[in-house]
Amino acid sequence: MENVILNVSGMSCGHCVNAVEGNVGKLSGVESVKVHLDAGKVDVAFDKEKVSLEKIKETIDDQGYDVEY
Repeated sequence: MENVILNVSGMSCGHCVNAVEGNVGKLSGVESVKVHLDAGKVDVAFDKEKVSLEKIKETIDDQGYDVEY
């Protein structure tokens, strides 16, 4: 299991939290995802054999947020 903390800009409310946690959480191989709205960070635990970090970042980007590693 791999753990990463991503810097995500553009999140400002509960809807943002639900969009990111909900969509990333649906990815096969993602064990947990937690948004820290005040810090602009997202913690993700995932199995890199099942899902790539790039796919996780792409999923967050698709919700309209900017992702940095």
